[in-house]
Amino acid sequence: MTGYAQSRVVENGWSLRVSVRSVNHRFLDLHLRVSEGFEPVEPAMRQIVRERLRRGHLDVTLHYELQGAAAIGVNEQVAGAYLEALNALRAKFSIASEPDIAAVLRLPGVIGPPAASLEEEMAKLEGVVTRCLSDALDKLDRMREEEARHLREEMSAILRKIAGISAEIETLAERGRPLFVRRLETRVRELVGEAQLDPARLAQEAAIAVERSDVSEELARLRSHVRQFDSLLATGADAGKKLDFLLQEMQRETNTLLSKTPGIEAEGLEITKGGLEIKSEIEKLREQVQNIE
Repeated sequence: MTGYAQSRVVENGWSLRVSVRSVNHRFLDLHLRVSEGFEPVEPAMRQIVRERLRRGHLDVTLHYELQGAAAIGVNEQVAGAYLEALNALRAKFSIASEPDIAAVLRLPGVIGPPAASLEEEMAKLEGVVTRCLSDALDKLDRMREEEARHLREEMSAILRKIAGISAEIETLAERGRPLFVRRLETRVRELVGEAQLDPARLAQEAAIAVERSDVSEELARLRSHVRQFDSLLATGADAGKKLDFLLQEMQRETNTLLSKTPGIEAEGLEITKGGLEIKSEIEKLREQVQNIE
């Protein structure tokens, strides 16, 4: 499910912020970005995310910066190395001009906190990072729970529509069965012309044809799958894969229903129309199921 959350801590001259952005994905696709020096904390952060989430494309960003006077300083060791290199070049190539101090200050690593200052804070910061990440995930969960409520309502409405169409198809099938038999008998008589027909054989063949076109079993299984789907939506725990499997079965029953339906009579055409509508609603459910863990 989609969502965004962040948590921030500011103290002792530094600011730490963890942001989490989630979009829909069938699997857990985690992308973690951390500030320089925080690489040792990455495994713990990944473990926390995997324990909390099972699906979604997740961008987790850890941002750290010093604030106030602590944020501005000169790394004398780095600056001295640059100056030594410049003086060596001046001596080698007989350059008379003095080094431009302003240019030296703009060189990478000269302005900023020394590496030791971050290392000294790491023991304390590791605990702060994990708490910050957990807090951000808590906020994300609350946002996702609200989205899940709307999603359940939408999917329940689709299930009710599928159940309603199935009931209409069942009525059409019951009404069309005797009409189908009479049309079959009429068609057979047209084909054989004046030849004598064995009434028992004709009844037997008609019964076989009716049985082959009977969709009551498919409708019964479809209703069962709809009830199971609705029940899983209500429980919610680890339902994603189960719902995906049920959708496959619902699609299978609908395809069988369509293949068994004679489409030349009015009832058959209406049943075909209903079956196609059910397939369309199943596809809507399939799109939404990708968002469920």
